[in-house]
Amino acid sequence: MTTKLIALYSRPEDEAAFLDHYRQVHTPLVRKVPGLQRLVVNRVEGSPMGETDLFLIAELHFADRAGFDAAMRSEENRACGKDLMNFAKGRVTILFAEEE
Repeated sequence: MTTKLIALYSRPEDEAAFLDHYRQVHTPLVRKVPGLQRLVVNRVEGSPMGETDLFLIAELHFADRAGFDAAMRSEENRACGKDLMNFAKGRVTILFAEEE
């Protein structure tokens, strides 16, 4: 069963600077996390229920819970977390989920 880490990012004040850092710095760090099978980044365009403050939704796919747990303990993941706190602190919610 696929395990995912899901990151929900609220809309930043400077979208261009945020995206530049996300694409040029953060994404390359994420791609180094061991066991990562797939990275999906979704740009939120709106909501059928009205306004939303969500900007990006990132999904990191891992083969199973054991692979996810190992990835979360890795040095590469720690580097991602450190970078995340540098550019998105207070702007990101992190969840993990099992795909059914």
